[in-house]
Formats: sequence, C-alpha cells, structure tokens
Amino acid sequence: MRVGGHRYALRLTQAAGLFPDRPVTRLPGPLPALRGVASFRGSIVPVYDLGAVFGHPLPATARWLVLAAGEPPVALAFEELDGHLRVPREVIVEESTGHGPRGCLRGIVPLDGGARPIIDVPAVRAAIQRLTGTIAGDGER
Repeated sequence: MRVGGHRYALRLTQAAGLFPDRPVTRLPGPLPALRGVASFRGSIVPVYDLGAVFGHPLPATARWLVLAAGEPPVALAFEELDGHLRVPREVIVEESTGHGPRGCLRGIVPLDGGARPIIDVPAVRAAIQRLTGTIAGDGER
C-alpha cells in the first residue's frame, strides 16, 4: 500500500476488511487526520487518514479504507493499494518495538520491488488515541 507517497505493507491479520471507494461523511473539527465517518456492517466508524496520522500532509482523496481489527472500531484511509501477497513468515524481519512515524512501523518485509516497512495497526490505534486525547477503553478526554 502507499501512504503519503511511501510504500508500506500491512498484515491482513490486523484488518477486518478492505474497501475501495467507500463513502465517508466529513465531520467538522480541528483534527485534520479525522476524515469523517463511514458505515461498516451497520455501525458508524470513525475514519482516520493514515498519512495524516503519520504526519504527512492530508491528501485530497484517499480511495481505500481498511477496517482495523480490534476495538474500538476504526477505519484507516490510504491512497493506493499495490496488491495482496502471501509472504512466508521466515522472510519477515520482526521487530519488538515500533519505529518510523509515531512508532507505527514494526517489521520489514523484503519484496521484489524493495523492502517495505510493516504498519502495526495496534500502534496506529494508540497513535490515534494520543492525537485525539482519548484513553483506550474509556473514550474520555
């Protein structure tokens, strides 16, 4: 996937679904990373721009949404999907701590087009909670 002009990988085990061209209803507010809300399986879910969470400028559009696995529900918007690959576990370079933008990258996967850092969805969720000032589990500021 491509986020903010950079190439990344995402573990599909950390995703509950991948959706192109899903309508997002914008919401007013001071947080640029919050693109709005979208409906998934009968629930209204906040949609955050992954590039903006990483500190990149907010793109005009983000065609793809990935519904993150876990709670609370959150969707992540990004610009481009390069494809799906099955990669043997033994070729992935695992890391126990996060690095990169807001500590949201954990591991590297070598691919024919070059190595890609792996986005860690729980770390992205924690970065969103820091951006919004919410505490995991209670939703209070």
